[in-house]
Amino acid sequence: MNVRTPDPNPGWLSEEDLYEARRRLPMVYVEAIPVRLDSLGYVTDVGLLLQASEEGQMVRSFVSGRVMYRETIRAALIRHLEKDLGPLAFPQLPASPIPFTVAEYFPSPSETGLTDDRQHCVALAYLIPVTGECDPRQDALELTWMSPEDALSPEVQSEFTGGRGNLLRQALAHAGWCR
Repeated sequence: MNVRTPDPNPGWLSEEDLYEARRRLPMVYVEAIPVRLDSLGYVTDVGLLLQASEEGQMVRSFVSGRVMYRETIRAALIRHLEKDLGPLAFPQLPASPIPFTVAEYFPSPSETGLTDDRQHCVALAYLIPVTGECDPRQDALELTWMSPEDALSPEVQSEFTGGRGNLLRQALAHAGWCR
């Protein structure tokens, strides 16, 4: 399944070189789960991208993408948030770019429970408050804002692939949402 946003400026590797690198090296990614907060800083809504897989299934995903050579984590987060949510999303990056977890994806099932059939990758995962208007990325059908309860419902959880539903659970637990 391909959940990647087409990158008009792939940067440091051609598609062929990227394929070969993915076969030999773990890739570094950032993943961001957009959230809306109330006046006390509690998560009220979670933004999940909805897209169609190559098999025609509807799947949920997060803002995600590679960290490019010589790019800071902060710059990678901003680049992918703008690309996936639009320039008016107004993400609020933390003062210190410490992720809520480091997610490790493998091309086949492993002890982490996270899979990406293209590669072994390490993703720094963040909850990012967003205050503006979001216009979803080209390959997403929509960005759906939903309550944490709805995002954790079995119906929505079944729409995630590669173990990403568990990553959402971790994110909300990290934010103190464990009702």
